[in-house]
Amino acid sequence: MQTVEQTLRALLTEGTQDGTLRPGSKLPTERELVERLAAPRSAIRRALEILERDGVVIRHVGRGTFLTEVAVQQVDGAPADTSPAEIMQVRLLLEPQVATLAARVATQADLDRIGECLAAGGASDDFEGFESWDARLHRAIAKAAHNGLLMNMFDVLNTGRALPVWGSLKRRTSSPERRRCYHEEHTAVVDALRDRDPDAAGAAMRAHLQHVSDNLLGRG
Repeated sequence: MQTVEQTLRALLTEGTQDGTLRPGSKLPTERELVERLAAPRSAIRRALEILERDGVVIRHVGRGTFLTEVAVQQVDGAPADTSPAEIMQVRLLLEPQVATLAARVATQADLDRIGECLAAGGASDDFEGFESWDARLHRAIAKAAHNGLLMNMFDVLNTGRALPVWGSLKRRTSSPERRRCYHEEHTAVVDALRDRDPDAAGAAMRAHLQHVSDNLLGRG
């Protein structure tokens, strides 16, 4: 049985992998963690003390508990000095193939979850909201491939998106127009998945990621 500390670490790891937690992200309050983890407040406090000692979180009296860069590096993922260009190179190699496989083997439940992420991203009118749902959408597509080894590889790649250099570059190059364009490209990927068209899904994902790469790296 997992300890409260292990459960909390797993929660943070999942958050960094799906893009909902980044360095500087504020953690839920102790009261919220008590409810979420079904654990006594004293156990939550002990777990947070251990995480703070390990440098995974930092606590500010009156403000809350925040994730540090150490938490991202501990996910056994992308090296801390990974560049946005390296991230995009690997994404272009991996994710079109992931989409191709997902088009073949995704269940209806997978497609429903992917559709939820797509809709929520399209409804997000701010940078943080769109980025969060963007990360969840890409991860939901990877999960729909139903390959554990591939999922592990994807999660290692996805930790790169939580690195500060990635976040600052994405924010600097983001605009409402680009977010709308990315949503249209996401829609093309999801439509191909729903049509069970592997070639179209792979091609749509490749086109989308090439566009993201061009915008991020100044070629667009």
